[in-house]
Order: sequence, then structure tokens, then C-alpha cells
Amino acid sequence: MPQDLTRDLQDLIERGRDRQLRLAVTGLSRAGKTAFLTSLVDQLRHAGLEARLDLLGAAREQRLLGAQRVAQQDLGVPRFPYDQAMQALGSDPPSWPTPTRGISELRLKIRYRRAHANWWRGNTAELTLDLFDYPGEWLLDLPLLDHDFASWSRTQCEGNGPARRALFADWHAAIAELDPASEVDEARLAELAEHYAEGLRAAREAGFSDLQPGRFLLPGDLAGAPVLQFFPLPGLDDWSAEALAALPDTSLYATLARRFAYYQQRIVRPFYRDHFRRFDRQIVLVDVLGALNAGPERFEDLSRALSRLMQSFDYGQRSLLSRLFTPRIDRLAIAATKADHVTPEQHVRLVALLEALLVEPLKDLRFANVPVKALSLASVRATEVREVTQHGRTTPALLGTDLNGESVLTFPGEVPTRLPDADFWARQGFDFTAFRPLPREPGPLPHIRMDAALDWLIGDKLT
Repeated sequence: MPQDLTRDLQDLIERGRDRQLRLAVTGLSRAGKTAFLTSLVDQLRHAGLEARLDLLGAAREQRLLGAQRVAQQDLGVPRFPYDQAMQALGSDPPSWPTPTRGISELRLKIRYRRAHANWWRGNTAELTLDLFDYPGEWLLDLPLLDHDFASWSRTQCEGNGPARRALFADWHAAIAELDPASEVDEARLAELAEHYAEGLRAAREAGFSDLQPGRFLLPGDLAGAPVLQFFPLPGLDDWSAEALAALPDTSLYATLARRFAYYQQRIVRPFYRDHFRRFDRQIVLVDVLGALNAGPERFEDLSRALSRLMQSFDYGQRSLLSRLFTPRIDRLAIAATKADHVTPEQHVRLVALLEALLVEPLKDLRFANVPVKALSLASVRATEVREVTQHGRTTPALLGTDLNGESVLTFPGEVPTRLPDADFWARQGFDFTAFRPLPREPGPLPHIRMDAALDWLIGDKLT
């Protein structure tokens, strides 16, 4: 029997026995997916030794024996760069791992002792955990599947604040006189598409999240291809659907609409079909603090991007048959990352803000009876907790090293427990500092609540 067929058959058997789990680690750009995956693997590899995983039941009960990396199923997908990430965290000075620029995966074999052993099952068992990482930029393409070109153009041209519009000023000026019915000029179209891509890149650097199309930011081998040479057209509300449909194939509108449809069907849909529909469980990482620090326009932009993204995933309970043939995400975690960048008493407030940010998607998930948990965590700690006493008053503080190498002792401020209003933005003193990771010491990476995340995502499979 061919080797790949044997492997597929073995995976099918393992899924039928519920001994294989596919976990998607998703989130928008700069949410910390690479650090999370690195820490997850590191914690499990140290399990049974010195890892501190008290909130993971199997570890607390001393049943978790450890984990090993094994050959992944899909040899055509790059392996997650765990070793390179650990090297960056252990360098002098330590640095954050380089974000992944494409799809990657990693397979772990986890060994544990059963909570209730019996003679026909034995005392020990194994769980195969497949981990998947995807660029945050690509995730935002999933909502495109709900649009045609005209409706997508409206979403991209409406509701943008002044800071975002300023970043696209050159592009807006260049397209101001475009006529959808005009004969397309391929060279000019490519130039305008590049202007639009430049605006997207500038918006990403400025801290915006709701950026489409995502492949414009990480084009990979599609760089320079006509499929990435389109952009939204403003003013389409002045045209009826019939009038737009009647435009010749050589018109600007028809050309852009054709490329948008190609992008949907040949780039986005296969990405969703071949990858996201295979997942069993998912954790969505959110950089709430970064958006809060950036101001109201970027915070609202994050809220809009998350709402669109959450609507794109396929959630629902899994039966035995669906687990084998049409898996759907049956358990979800939503995590506010970088919890170590605020003082410990602010962690509860950070979770409350995350839940407020995602209130509508959470309602839909709970209505669909999908188990979902919101939490805050720090995949790799970057600060130590301190107290500062001044004039007889003690204040919590954080001690860390900023990205410029300066030692910083700070109290970032109070995190709001609900969506910030105009009054908060007018008076807020929140000052989020970006820190380097703590210097590496022997043993597992220091973290905050990685064990809680692991318990929610895989704990029920380690019984």
C-alpha cells in the first residue's frame, strides 16, 4: 500500500477513535500567533517535568507525560519554525520570533495516563495534535466570499475615518475621475492597484486591522499577477445593477469585477475549502491593548474586522460522522494577548473589554450552542510585576525592557470594561509599552494562562 495512502488511512482511524485533533491558531496581524504556537509546543514538551500548567487538568493530576514533534501529514506545507522561534527568544538580547509569512503546520504526539484506566484500554494513551498557523492578513479575505464586486466596493469606500482616508490620499486622488464605463488601460490599472496596495501597507503599519484584499499585503508567488491588480470603485451607487451588467467586457468596471470574482473563486475559496473547513477547534488571538493604545478609529477598525472575520468561520457540534468527513469547529477560545503588558488586576477588565468587543459574534455562537471561552493570556512573558510606593500609597507596576533596550517601570493605566466612549478617549491615560521578551532561563517559557487555554482547547481529550 502506498505510504501516503497508509498515512491517510491511519489518520482516518485515529479521527474515528477521537485520537486526532486539528487546532487552528488564528488572529489578525500582530496578535502574537507565532509566540503563542511556540509557547504551546514548549509547554507541552516540558509537561511532566518543570512546566507550570496547573490549570490543565491532566498536568495538575500528573497524568501528562509529555509531547514530541512528529512528521506532519501534508508534506507540501512548510513546518512551523519552532526552532527558529526558540532561538530568537533565547538570543542576547531576546527578541520576538519573526511572524510567519505563509501557511505552516506542526504535528505533536501527546502522551498521557488515562484518568480511568481499565484492562481493555490500558493505562496510557496518545493524542495527535495538528497545529495550523495562517497569516492574519489572509484571514480577512474570508468575508469577501459574501460579496460581489459592487457590494465589496461599497464596504471599502464607506465608513472610513480621517486617519485611514489620509493613508489612501494618493489613491483617492488618482481614481477621482475614473469612469466605470471607460475602456480599460491595463498599464494604468496596474499602477492604480499598486497605489491601493501601498495604502493597505501604510494602514497596516499605522495599526489598522480591517484590510482587504489580504494577499495584497503578503502576495507571495502572486506578486505582479493580474489577479492582484484590482481595487474598489467608488460611486457605484449611482449606477443600477442592470446598467453595470450591460457594460462591455473591456470596460474598467467589467475588468475589475472579473478579477475580483477570479480572486474569490481561485484564491479565497480554495484557501477556505482546503484548510479552514478541516479544523476541529480554534483559538482567535486579539491584540486588544494595541488597538486601545492606538485610539478610537483603530479600535473601531479592529471591532469591524473581528465581526466580519467571525462570521466567516464554520461553527457547530460534531458527530462521529462529521468528525470523520465534514469537520466543523466545535470549541472556540478567544484570547486577548499580551496580558503581561498590563498589571494583574487589569486582566479581568481586559477579558470584559474583549467580550464587549465581540458581543454580537458571541451571542451568535452561544445561540448555536458552540462552547466558547474568552480569556486573557501572555504566551511568553515580557514583564515582571512590581509595586511602587509614593507618598504612602502603593501602586502596581510593570518592569520590563522596551524594544529600544531601555528599562521601563510603568503603570500603563486602567483598561475599560466596556467599549470606550468619547469621554474615555478624551481623558484616557492608557499608555501601552511594547516590551522585549524576558531573558530566557532554563526550563519552559514563562507565560500567563497558557495552561487555561490548553485546558479549554484539548483538556477534554486527555481523560
